[in-house]
Amino acid sequence: MNAIAQVPADFLTALGALRQGQCRPEMRLAEIPAPARLAPFSVALGAEVVAVPHPPLHAVTSHQPLHLPAASVVVGEPELATGRFILLHDPAGSSVWDGTFRIVTYIRAQLEPELGNDEMLGSVAWTWLVDALENHGAPYREAGGTATRILSESYGTLAGRADSIDIELRASWTPDGADVQSHLEAWSDMVCTFAGLPPLPDGVSALPRRRRS
Repeated sequence: MNAIAQVPADFLTALGALRQGQCRPEMRLAEIPAPARLAPFSVALGAEVVAVPHPPLHAVTSHQPLHLPAASVVVGEPELATGRFILLHDPAGSSVWDGTFRIVTYIRAQLEPELGNDEMLGSVAWTWLVDALENHGAPYREAGGTATRILSESYGTLAGRADSIDIELRASWTPDGADVQSHLEAWSDMVCTFAGLPPLPDGVSALPRRRRS
C-alpha cells in the first residue's frame, strides 16, 4: 500500500482546498516542515510579507506534496511580517478541538516604537483575526490565542542598533470541516494586515511599517 493510500480522505480533501488558496503577491508562501507530535496528520506553511510584490503564486503539479513553491528571494527587500499556518488532522477527533481538524497560526511583525505601549494593541490584533475569518466566510469554533509585545534592546557591540518592538499573535481554531481554503486566505490577509498593507476593512487602521535602519 502506497503512502497516499494511507492518508485519510478528509485530509486529502483539506490539502486540495489549500491548493486553491489565493494569497496576495506581497506574500512569499512555501511549505515548511510540519510538527510531528501534535496530530497524526499535519501540514505547515511559512510566509514572509515583503514590500515589493511578486507575481501571484499558483498551484504546483499534483505530484508535489502540497501546492506552493518557495518564491525567489531578492536581497534588499524589507520584510514586513512573518507567519506560519499549520493544519492538524486527527481522524479520531479531539474533545479539546471539538472536531477532527485544528488550525494553528503564528504571526509576527515589527512596530513603530511609539505604538508598542498602546494598551489596546493585543485586542486589536485579535480583532483582525476574527474579522478576517468573518470577511472570508470561514466557519470556525473554539478559537483562542495570545498577543504578545516584545521589546528588543541592544547593548555592547550592538549598542548602535535602534530599539524595536514586535507584536506576536499565536492563535488556533477549529474549522468547520475539510474545506479550509477560506481559512488560509483569511490567515494570509491577517499576515498582510500585520505588515501594514492596505486594503483593510472599514474602520480598521494599519500598523505603521517598521523603520528601516
